[in-house]
Amino acid sequence: MVSRKENNNLNNFFKEEYNALKGYVRSKIEHTSESDADDIIQDVALRIFSRPKDALPITNIGGFVYSAIRNKIIDVMRVKKERIYDEKTLEQLWSDFAEVFYESMDQEYSENLKANLKKAILQLTPAYRDIIIAVDFEGYTYREISEETGIAQGTLMSRRHRALSILYKELELKK
Repeated sequence: MVSRKENNNLNNFFKEEYNALKGYVRSKIEHTSESDADDIIQDVALRIFSRPKDALPITNIGGFVYSAIRNKIIDVMRVKKERIYDEKTLEQLWSDFAEVFYESMDQEYSENLKANLKKAILQLTPAYRDIIIAVDFEGYTYREISEETGIAQGTLMSRRHRALSILYKELELKK
């Protein structure tokens, strides 16, 4: 672990610069969510605070932290799948998700139903919304998400199941 004095300096730096660090991350990763930036900063902070005591002291905390964050962003970008921004493809994904959600391929889905589904997904808590988007829209597997986030696959599956249950109840009320 880092020395007590260095630990205090690092604590102060992260407290004072947290919003600037988050802005830096968000400027480097296009279309990142709030939680992505927080996750990157927290991962870097954990690694810095977990440094062994016999590691070389950090002489320029700001430069060291920003370099570590830049390196983490590069790592994240290497494994991150391409996100889909084509409007037609996104509309097809919404239709496909609605079909999966309602377990019927025969039914024609109205624009109102898709709008209600979008609204309901956006109202989910970030953990539930993120798992729905990652699995059902971006095509990530539970294993990939688990490796990236450190969250157990079973927890991710439970979150998705709960999210789908919440969506189902919400949309049943609007029928």
